Amino acid sequence: MTDIKKNQRQLLGTVIKSSGSNTVSVIVERKVKHPVYGKYVKKSRKYLVHDAKGDCKVGDTVTIFETKPFSKNKSWSVSEVLN
Repeated sequence: MTDIKKNQRQLLGTVIKSSGSNTVSVIVERKVKHPVYGKYVKKSRKYLVHDAKGDCKVGDTVTIFETKPFSKNKSWSVSEVLN
């Protein structure tokens, strides 16, 4: 478990791609209620995440937290691997 400050955002997602030596692509899904019909709809977003240890594999569930930018698109880091 890394040093997470109180005001840093944390998300739970699934690793879908391992690209590069220290980068993984994580998809985060959430359910949102449709404003008119009331049905819950899945919305998802992909994040490029820094994996310093390199122990994430495709299919793992990970907790990620917001950090300073590592590159143009990568400003999240892996906190812990759950599976």
